[in-house]
Amino acid sequence: MINTPTDAPNIKLNSMLEQVLELFYTYGLKNINMDEISHRLGISKKTLYCHVKNKEDLIDKVFDYEITQWNVKVETILAEPVNAIEKLLKISMKVHTDIQQFNPILKYELKKYYAAPFDRYIEKKVGFIHSGMIRNMEQGIAEGLYRPNLDIELVAKIYLGSFIEMHNTEICKFDNITFEEVLSVMFENHIRAISTPEGLQYFESRIKDINTSPII
Repeated sequence: MINTPTDAPNIKLNSMLEQVLELFYTYGLKNINMDEISHRLGISKKTLYCHVKNKEDLIDKVFDYEITQWNVKVETILAEPVNAIEKLLKISMKVHTDIQQFNPILKYELKKYYAAPFDRYIEKKVGFIHSGMIRNMEQGIAEGLYRPNLDIELVAKIYLGSFIEMHNTEICKFDNITFEEVLSVMFENHIRAISTPEGLQYFESRIKDINTSPII
């Protein structure tokens, strides 16, 4: 695909946002100001303010960019020519990896000092994951792998809510058990609860590989 002249500003902005995201992951939010950000980007502060109104607006744009990149990866999974059980496993592992890799200091600073951008970020990301799970349910039912009488909206909310709580270390503490082991049990319980006999048969044929060879 050839980039057109109208694409150039977006490409330049995305490159800048990617660099700022790396700075936030490295230094946090409070330890770097707009002067330092523009210096490390190799641009003037005036140029930086041509793209953003202030630091909160920059944070909003940075994490919107992060969500966009993350969504592309999830959409790639959803477009794969595999069944719903395989896709749900891949999405679950992707979300798990993403949560595990999110810098806890950055998360703390976002929640404490930039609550509004943080809430918007979480709302957008959870909304997209929820939408992906709804699509997965619809595919699984169409394939005869998930039960047709499922309340897909409720099931998606319960699974996603359990998934998020599992990663909340203030609530869930596991001694001598890895998050991967907890995820494996949670995924198996979920699949067994929503699957038809055909879905269970497929899952049983894959369970050994799933437990020993993480896909992501």
